[in-house]
Amino acid sequence: MASLTQHQPKGVNGGSSRIAAVNVTPSNNLSTPSHHDASSNHQKPGWKKFLSYVGPGFLVSLAYLDPGNMETDLQAGADHKYELLWVILIGLVFALIIQSLAANLGVTTGKHLSELCKAEYPLLVKYCLWLLAELAVIAADIPEVIGTAFALNILFHIPVWAGVLITGCSTLLFLGLQRFGVRKLELLISILVFVMAGCFFGEMSYVKPPASGVLKGMFVPKLSGQGATGDAIALLGALVMPHNLFLHSALVLSRKVPSSVRGINDACRYFLMESGFALFVAFLINVAMISVAGTVCSADNLSAENADQCSDLTLNSASFLLKNVLGRSSSTIYAIALLASGQSSAITGTYAGQYIMQGFLDMRMKRWIRNFVTRCIAIAPSLIVSIIGGSQGAGRLIIIASMILSFELPFALIPLLKFSSSSTKMGPHKNSIIIIVISWILGLGIIGINVYYLSTAFVGWLIHSSLPKVANVFIGIIVFPLMALYVAAVIYLTFRKDTVKTYIETKNEPAMQTHMEKGFMANGQLELSQVPYREDLADIPLPQ
Repeated sequence: MASLTQHQPKGVNGGSSRIAAVNVTPSNNLSTPSHHDASSNHQKPGWKKFLSYVGPGFLVSLAYLDPGNMETDLQAGADHKYELLWVILIGLVFALIIQSLAANLGVTTGKHLSELCKAEYPLLVKYCLWLLAELAVIAADIPEVIGTAFALNILFHIPVWAGVLITGCSTLLFLGLQRFGVRKLELLISILVFVMAGCFFGEMSYVKPPASGVLKGMFVPKLSGQGATGDAIALLGALVMPHNLFLHSALVLSRKVPSSVRGINDACRYFLMESGFALFVAFLINVAMISVAGTVCSADNLSAENADQCSDLTLNSASFLLKNVLGRSSSTIYAIALLASGQSSAITGTYAGQYIMQGFLDMRMKRWIRNFVTRCIAIAPSLIVSIIGGSQGAGRLIIIASMILSFELPFALIPLLKFSSSSTKMGPHKNSIIIIVISWILGLGIIGINVYYLSTAFVGWLIHSSLPKVANVFIGIIVFPLMALYVAAVIYLTFRKDTVKTYIETKNEPAMQTHMEKGFMANGQLELSQVPYREDLADIPLPQ
């Protein structure tokens, strides 16, 4: 039987296809493995196989626990008590579906989303997508850096601008764990996630929100009160982060995935289970944040000063509110949770920036240089604003960053939805019709919510602006064509037909296809039990 390697087209950027089998010539001191040996990987205990896939989901879950989400949760709880918990529940179910598509894409193709975008789109589109992805990393990093700086200010009374610099340096130090393998970094992130959980569950046990109210808010959809619809839209819009889709599709490449069809299906299932568990922990932490804010701000003995703080709750003012109502220890616990949230989110944001730069530009540079460049680009806006505007300016910057992320989302989500539903990219592992319909409804729904939120916010600002009418007209002349260009770009990405084929078909060789599906090959031809690590990502150490 002829070797499959001669039929395999060279992968983009040196990447490997997880579908194609590879000819393995046995060495003199190694006998040809039997059918039993070739399939022994599938016979390991399920829990051991599952543990080998644990890790990426916790890094990804940080996007749902970052300081930007914390601020949105706290304000939603302060304004509406427990009524919007159902939005968090539905939103994280949506997020699990979308994130599983990103994981499946990486597992099946052996390439992450930014590499597939580079291979698929024309030069101009590719560079536009790269710039937008980098902008998304910077926007996501702003609340993370500022949140960490606020936490350091609360705990140690360090100025916010100095906290921004400390956050940048500490993130680089923590990223040094990469030299010991990504599993060490995943362990650190998991510890910080559970530190957050412990802090907010401790706060929740102290304030004792009524269980009936929390459960009702979780399972009974309700939008009552002024601003409830807007807050629900803000909660949903903050859940799916553009850079997170690039990150998840890349992190799964750090696992040894069997190249058989069955092995790929098993890997996708385990990554789904792992992501589901990590997002369930994130959901519980979000519930705790909203419940604490809702209980504190609905207390009968709330003073007028504290009531004013509840009406405009920020990451910084929340600590003073908790200190006034619950005592100093409560403020300290909140600051520790905020520190864990900001620091861990900043690490994952920098990690995402590395993959984006490598995938779109194929830049090969030393790891410490790449970390330093990504970090400097990300913290520059936060540092400038915190020096000029202080805490108030930094707080306003978080709002601007969330709007930028809402604007950016279609340019990562639409390529993901198209690639994961494409037979040219995924082969037999492409989404089923049901998943295609559900994912596109969810994706377009989230994009629609964000576009609606941005457009109404801009129009509302333009109508109520104190600027002269001439200035308003001038701004409208500039912005509305840009909005039309934005819509045109979204339509282009949605309806453009994929042209680059990365899946290698074997349908003309039924016997070969059968062997690939079972995970072995006959007549001395053996399919590799695991796909080799990506050579172009070799400077990012992966677990052994």
